[in-house]
Amino acid sequence: MEFIIIAAIIIYILEANRQISTKKFIDDAEPYFNFLMEDDYEFLLTVKFGTEANMTERYKKRVKDGLLVVILMVFLFITNLNFLSIITAFIIGYVVFKMPYTQLKRYYKGNLHNINLMLPYYLKSLEILIQHYTVPVALTRSIKTAPEIFKPGLQKLVSKIEAGDSSVDPYMDFAKEYPVRDSMRMMRLLYRLGLGSQENKQEQLMMFSRTVSTLQNKAREQKYKERLEKMENKTMMMLGVTGGGILLLLLLSMMMMMQI
Repeated sequence: MEFIIIAAIIIYILEANRQISTKKFIDDAEPYFNFLMEDDYEFLLTVKFGTEANMTERYKKRVKDGLLVVILMVFLFITNLNFLSIITAFIIGYVVFKMPYTQLKRYYKGNLHNINLMLPYYLKSLEILIQHYTVPVALTRSIKTAPEIFKPGLQKLVSKIEAGDSSVDPYMDFAKEYPVRDSMRMMRLLYRLGLGSQENKQEQLMMFSRTVSTLQNKAREQKYKERLEKMENKTMMMLGVTGGGILLLLLLSMMMMMQI
């Protein structure tokens, strides 16, 4: 313990005299850890923080926290430093590095339920726009009023279409970003609607409208079911508390009678 304190004092003195710079060391080391960045990290950041999420700075902080923990653990094990303690230090550092990503993943999975409920209502507003505009124009106009969570995916979808990608891929990429009930099927229908000629547009639009209405009904049923389950749980809790209170009063009464 004394060695750790002495080492910390020496590092502080060297840092204060600008002989060493831990910040520079971490900044120089950070690019070497880019291979650890998860493929969906940027997307998960956008889902939680919107388009203003600074991925580079947030990733740097993850690397810095992980490295600092590794260095701290090495100092803690310095009196008994061996291969096992070094491996332990790196494992703990990696867990600290991975923790923000795990939290983002948990947040996204928790929001998939909300996305599932919001998608039919967004598609309904899109259907109204498609009645007056082409599908690409309707998608562009829908971004402004779309739920915040859909905006990053919609901007990517529109930019790919505007760049000349006339395949189904931009629509499928959107569905993969929001893998909820029927998102793949709805994006395929939307793509076909965009390809259709003006003559059969009305027929395809009616099919799209019927599918959206079905999804809306499912969303309403899901909301009603959740509300009902919530009320049932509250009722069961109240009955349990009431029953437990009555039993406790009976036990107290019996104990008082036995003492008399």
